[in-house]
Amino acid sequence: MGGNMNIDVWIGVTIPFLGTSLGAACVFFMKGAISSLVRKVLTGFAAGVMVAASFWSLLEPALEQAETMGKLSFLPAAIGFLLGMGFLLLIDEITPHMHMDQTMEGPKSKLKRTTKLILAVTLHNIPEGMAVGVVYAGWLSGQTTITQTGALALALGIAIQNFPEGAIVSMPLRAEGMSKRRTFFYGVMSGVVEPIGAFLTIFAAHQIVPLMPYFLSFAAGAMMYVVVEELIPEMSEGDHSNLGTVAFALGFVLMMVLDVALG
Repeated sequence: MGGNMNIDVWIGVTIPFLGTSLGAACVFFMKGAISSLVRKVLTGFAAGVMVAASFWSLLEPALEQAETMGKLSFLPAAIGFLLGMGFLLLIDEITPHMHMDQTMEGPKSKLKRTTKLILAVTLHNIPEGMAVGVVYAGWLSGQTTITQTGALALALGIAIQNFPEGAIVSMPLRAEGMSKRRTFFYGVMSGVVEPIGAFLTIFAAHQIVPLMPYFLSFAAGAMMYVVVEELIPEMSEGDHSNLGTVAFALGFVLMMVLDVALG
């Protein structure tokens, strides 16, 4: 890849990490949690972007790349999607769930609550980083069904979703008396796995390319699990749920425009 391409990839891969870091930075200028209204708008918008990205940036290219299989061309997308959903389901079974209005809920464990919190967010960030890496790996390998615009839009959508996740880590830790710098550090570190996972995926691109339809649909399944399990319930409960729905529609349409019209 050329110099400019390297810069494009570096920027795209680090955008989700930036979203997490900005969320963690909330500890420096916010005394309480993010307001319900702002949270629902951000969550709804991110959910809309991720649903659209799951189809146009991930599933559609996976289906097109498997066209040589004829009537069985759906198999890689179907298998990968279910594996992605199953992988996130497994993670949720062994780690606590994340919610803005409560620090922790999940299976009993001897681990400290703060440790479980950081672990939960960090593990959820791994498949999201891989999703960005898979798309950029496909683009760098010359896959005509994957565009740079689509990869960037996907990274932006995940970054928006990561903003409240960064706050999920830092704000409760601050409430327990930990210093602002230390809580910010933990919030940032929970997002480091995303660019690491993305770059490892890109570096292994020559091995991934033959299995690209499976990896793309795996990423789609993982993202859809996050949307259905975490984002939609978060934007739908309590007051301002209608704003979350409107933000979802705007996020979906924006992602569609970016990926289809500008791709």
